[in-house]
Amino acid sequence: MNHLYPTRGKILPLAGLLAALFTAHAFAADDTAALRARALEHFEPLPDKMPGAEHDTPALAKLGKKLYFDKRLSADKTISCFSCHKLNSQANPYSSPTLVGASGKPIERSSPTVLNAGFHVAQFWDGRAADLEAQAKLPLMNPDEMGMPPEAELIRRLRAKWLYRYRFEKAFPGAADPFTVDNMAKAIATYERTLVTHDRFDEFLKGSDGALSKGERAGLKLFLDTGCAQCHDGAGLGGGAFQRMGFVNAYANTNDGGRARITHDDADRFKFKVPSLRNVALTAPYFHDSGATTLSSAIRQMAWLQLDKKLSPVEVESIETFLHALSDKKLAVLRSPTPAGVLAAQAGRRRK
Repeated sequence: MNHLYPTRGKILPLAGLLAALFTAHAFAADDTAALRARALEHFEPLPDKMPGAEHDTPALAKLGKKLYFDKRLSADKTISCFSCHKLNSQANPYSSPTLVGASGKPIERSSPTVLNAGFHVAQFWDGRAADLEAQAKLPLMNPDEMGMPPEAELIRRLRAKWLYRYRFEKAFPGAADPFTVDNMAKAIATYERTLVTHDRFDEFLKGSDGALSKGERAGLKLFLDTGCAQCHDGAGLGGGAFQRMGFVNAYANTNDGGRARITHDDADRFKFKVPSLRNVALTAPYFHDSGATTLSSAIRQMAWLQLDKKLSPVEVESIETFLHALSDKKLAVLRSPTPAGVLAAQAGRRRK
């Protein structure tokens, strides 16, 4: 006996229904493949290792990790690298837009994440450090950040600990005196080069259709359609260039001259490094001055400032949904694949 199924008042044989479902699935797969191909025109998966990692050793990384979390590196022993550059998780998000240095003064700019930082074109918002080694030293010496004590005092603090004596000797075998600030910076940079994250977006780029939800794929398409990938491109979805903050519409805060402070070129006025969007959902607040405390606010402001586009709340939420797929899988904050606002809008369109 032939099984029959009703559909909109008509009778459709089971074989026909299955064929229709298969065709719809094939169309969906084609759409996903096309979206992936389009994405690969702008992005690429993160490499397994950062530049320079080929010279690193486990002993250097272990020493660097201990130094990264050690408050003895600051003048008053109150802050470490980790105090400002946190390695975020659900239990340890950025919570304060204003950070304070060892001097008690607020730190002038927002502290960027060190996750994947070694892939960037340069370090700091203004690019004043060429690599992670240089980046590791500058905050140590800045009186308004860690305010490092005289080098002799800092070395005395570290040499007094037997574990440091052991770690420095293991990390720098054969060195007449391994206790130097340059070696400290080299070790910290080595540890930072281990902080390569792994997210579902890379799985999607590599061919996994199921790595992104339907809502995340819709957000990716809107991200591309809006023009966000003009700056947020490459393996890091940013981090590879400098751009004027307020490219089309002026940004309200004009107190910080940006990269022009370093280059002394007026053409670089208000230019800052384009931040990587990898792990962006974990690293609030946003902008060089912490001018956006939420990801939705950052999306809305950047669309207007850089692209002259006013996004609707549903569009903002759709892009935000996609950006959550850029969070490291071990650090990712649990989130509904499709936000309530997007679901409501979709339901409204279906009722029309």
